[in-house]
Amino acid sequence: MIGRRELMGTMAASALAGAARPAMRAQGASARGLRIGQGARWVVIGDSITDTGRAKPIGEAPNGLGTGYVLTLDALLQAWYPARRIRLFNVGTSGHNVRDLAARWQTDVFDLKPDWLTVMIGANDVWRQFDRVTQPERSVLPDEYERVYDELLTKTAPTLKGGLMLVTPFFLELRTNDPMRARMDEYGAIVKRLAAKHKAVLVDSQAAFDVVLKDLPSHMINWDRVHLNHIGAAALARAILNSVGFEWA
Repeated sequence: MIGRRELMGTMAASALAGAARPAMRAQGASARGLRIGQGARWVVIGDSITDTGRAKPIGEAPNGLGTGYVLTLDALLQAWYPARRIRLFNVGTSGHNVRDLAARWQTDVFDLKPDWLTVMIGANDVWRQFDRVTQPERSVLPDEYERVYDELLTKTAPTLKGGLMLVTPFFLELRTNDPMRARMDEYGAIVKRLAAKHKAVLVDSQAAFDVVLKDLPSHMINWDRVHLNHIGAAALARAILNSVGFEWA
């Protein structure tokens, strides 16, 4: 007759084995779907939403990716796809707009020789139109935004062996008639046009956040409807990974 201690041990072993099986299935399945290849160098560039305290001059694991969505990307990739050895670089810089990206493109993109490049820019281009109305030189209007962004992508897309990913800017407000939300949607539409032109993977971050905002107030995701806490970082990372075939189970 089996004793209580032996029974408890058997039950624990069974539970651990049951938990391990789905993880093993997930790893096997994901090897077929994820578009980010073996040993890929993945550079993520943007503003403070990307930066989140990353190491300078180049942010990289284990301790340099910041505290935002890039860290979440790395955690999920290394946990679900450990054999891929994907290498993430965070070169987001707080306060930057598309002009600033152009000024540092050589060192922060070309010099890193990415296979994949993810760009999310536009929050400051728009925000300065609302919080610095007496300093119009600090904002980037739509025509300039599209022109500079297009120039960067034109010279970069052909160099990427993996792919290009563009993430729309967002504003965590469901009311589309809110002035800043409406303006941000204009810039999101520009990013969508550029993604189509340059055959890039498009991540509609606004659409992803709109789903979350149906059930959570924006103050549970951030404090100013732009910067993200852990919930917002997870929602954005999920949208990015879904766009490149990440398989969760």
